[in-house]
Order: sequence, then structure tokens, then C-alpha cells
Amino acid sequence: MLRTGLPHKTIDTVKRKTPIDNVTTLNNKKIPFKQEKPNTNRTVKKRTPSLARSQPSPSDNTHRTNTPKKRSLSDIREVPLKHWTLKDFEIGKALGKGNFGHVYLAREKASGFIVALKVLYKSELTKTGIEKQLRREIEIQGQLRHPNILRLYGYFHDETRVFLILEYAAKGELYTELKKRLKFTEPEAANYVAQMANALLYLHGKRVIHRDIKPENLMLGLHGELKIGDFGWSVRTGRLERNTLCGTLDYLPPEMVEGRVHNENVDLWSLGILLYELIVGKPPFENTEGGSEITYERIRNVDLHFPKHVSKDAMDLITKVR
Repeated sequence: MLRTGLPHKTIDTVKRKTPIDNVTTLNNKKIPFKQEKPNTNRTVKKRTPSLARSQPSPSDNTHRTNTPKKRSLSDIREVPLKHWTLKDFEIGKALGKGNFGHVYLAREKASGFIVALKVLYKSELTKTGIEKQLRREIEIQGQLRHPNILRLYGYFHDETRVFLILEYAAKGELYTELKKRLKFTEPEAANYVAQMANALLYLHGKRVIHRDIKPENLMLGLHGELKIGDFGWSVRTGRLERNTLCGTLDYLPPEMVEGRVHNENVDLWSLGILLYELIVGKPPFENTEGGSEITYERIRNVDLHFPKHVSKDAMDLITKVR
């Protein structure tokens, strides 16, 4: 069940190859910090292409500008972006990788605060022409404050890389948990969808459309709370109407497939697709044999079928939410 992205330019999600072990120890800051490369031999099912080649761990050669000598634990949340450099962090093991770089576990030295450090390579960003998207992602995610949205605390850069300081989600991707469990019970799925709905209400109130809701972009905190991440396709707009074809094929709404103008309702469509995948184990329009054109056609026709174990209430919600 290979999940494919669109054949045109996309932002790859950072893949978490292995779950984080010993969460309690990590959050007590007793971390054996040493450089580890991701396990490239392990096959993980995914919807979007993974990084084709391994990249080295970040080294300490970033620009420092007026770095404060001492910060408290809470300061990392609001410190001016220009103050951060790689020297402020101890780098731990690799958590995942994507088309443009890696994500590492990291600890801010002054406070001991644990974060996820996303390292993006400027050469890859330039090659694919997504510098503008990255700037928009930083601008949008950096201003969001909601318990079900992954925090972006700040960013900095050196000659070759851009570093994003992200909230650490101790239990990894929802997608990883779904593949482990195969499917969730309806009460479990309802809990996740309720958290998603709260986050989307907040986003749309801020006039932000995410446009790439899927399990790979949903993280789980220490207590299993859901957090929306990866705002690479997000957009802030005054009129909430766009016509860009973007996101992940299995989650595209009919208006995108047909090239029509879309608005924040694309996120609601994705919410229904997400609920279906959580309780069935796969998205409703997925096609593993006939190619992407069959998937496009099924989406256009809303060719939706439910297994027998899905309740009438769940079917009713999935067919109506959009």
C-alpha cells in the first residue's frame, strides 16, 4: 500500500522511522546524546517520497548575533528568532528524515528544554524552488498558539542550512501508531477527530488553511494528545479561496481534482477522510493497482464504500463533513 504524492512539486513530510523509547527518561532530560543516523534499511510505508540520500548531522558553524548568556526554561518559547544558533543546542539522535533534511532530538543547553530540531538544506530548497513556501510556513506556524497545533518556537540558519526549532512530540506520528494498530476503535477515532476539529476551528478563525491534513502530519504528544504539524502547504488568505492543486492524492477533495477554486472546506473534507482511515485502516479512495487516474476518478464521483464494521453514525458523519 504505497502512498504516493502528486507528480508535481510537493513538500515531503519528515518521516519518523522508529518510535522514541524511554519517554519518561527523555523528558527528565537523562538523554545519552550521541549522533545516530536513521535506519535506512527499514522499510516504512508512506504516501510521499523519502529522502534519496543520507545527510550528515548538523555541525556547529552557525552565525551568532547578540546571543543572551542565560535563558530560563520558559524563555525558549518567546526568545527573538535572530538570537538562536546551533551552539545553543545539544544534538541527540535522528528522529526522521524528509526530502530536504532531517529532524533531530535536541536539548537547549541553558534551560535543558527538549525540542525537535528540523534541519533543511538550502541547496535542496533552492533546487525545488520552495523557498517562498518555507518562509510562509515559518510565518504561519510561528504565530499559532493552540494545544492541538505543533509549536514552532523559532528558526535560525547558517551558510548551507535552515533550522526550525519545533515542539517535541514524544509519541511520534499518528500514522506510525495507526500502522501498528491497523485501525482504531470508533471512540478512539472520535477523540482524535474532536481534537482536530478544535484545531481547525482555530486555524480557520485565523484565516489559515492547512491543505495537507493526513496521519503523517499529525503528531502525538507525551499523553497522546494530537498536534497538527507540517504547515508546508498552508496558506493565510483574506478571502479563503485558492486554486492551487496541492497536498496528498488520497486526501484531495473533488474541487481540487477538478481544478475549481477551493477554500477552508478542503480541510473539512480531509477531516472526513481522516476519520474513515482511522476506523478502516486505509483512505476511502486509495487505489493500489490502477494508478492515480482511478483515484482521481473515484474522488470526482465520491465513490465511497464502507466495510460492515463501520457504524451508521460514523458513516453519516463521514458523508456529511465537508
